[in-house]
Amino acid sequence: MNAALKEQILTVLAEIPPGRVTTYGRIAAMTEGGTPRLVARALRELPSGHGLPWFRVITASRKLADHPGADEQRRRLIGEGVAFDARGRVAPERLWP
Repeated sequence: MNAALKEQILTVLAEIPPGRVTTYGRIAAMTEGGTPRLVARALRELPSGHGLPWFRVITASRKLADHPGADEQRRRLIGEGVAFDARGRVAPERLWP
């Protein structure tokens, strides 16, 4: 992934407000040439202690992706007031933008 695309992804990531979520695809659509997979890759490559709200990014089905940090992600989102339905989905009104 080129540095310009990665910078675009991280810039969008930093803009997601507390209590809201967005999808890998929505972030990709806000970049020049990004794809949901490239967004996921950029998030996986974040350095420790970065401070960016990676946990506010979910799948297009409004669920958490299956990854090692999913339990922490759920905990952080609940801490921001984001609720999950019985199927593990976030309410559509929580989607940003």
